Order: sequence, then C-alpha cells, then structure tokens
Amino acid sequence: MPDDADPPDDPYEQAKRCLEIIQAALAEAGAGANDVVRTRIFVTDAGSISDVLRAHGEVFAQARPACTGVVVELLDPRWLVEIEVEAYVG
Repeated sequence: MPDDADPPDDPYEQAKRCLEIIQAALAEAGAGANDVVRTRIFVTDAGSISDVLRAHGEVFAQARPACTGVVVELLDPRWLVEIEVEAYVG
C-alpha cells in the first residue's frame, strides 16, 4: 500500500487490491489478464478462500489460469491475502 497504509480489512477487498496491483504490472509489461497462465493464492485463513476466489474470478474469468491456493502466515500480519501470477506474452 502507498506510504505503508493499512490494507483493507476484508479478504475480498484485499484480493481486489492485489489484483489491481497485478493488472498495473501486467499493463507495464504489455500484457493483460488474458495473458495470465498461472496464479498462486496465499491466504492466512482457509475460510476466506471463497471471497478471494470471487475476486480472482472477476479478473480471470476469460483466461481461466491454472490456480493453486496455499494457507500460510504472511510476514505483514495486516495482510490476509497475497497473489502471484505468471503470464505468457508470445
């Protein structure tokens, strides 16, 4: 978050924020959501995965990348979600 601001409290909102950051990075690389072939979702609570997957689906409904979910402890306890993507631009 800019200036180390707190992230949203809700897993869905945090996932949306992660995906906004991802989409901006993809755009800088000349890619978009449809170029994503794999995602990894890290959550601190398995119970929040449905909220996170809802946000994921809103962005990747067309691309339908391979997706892995992992329950972890993140270094910054304010964050409940982290998302990684791999994209292919041919």
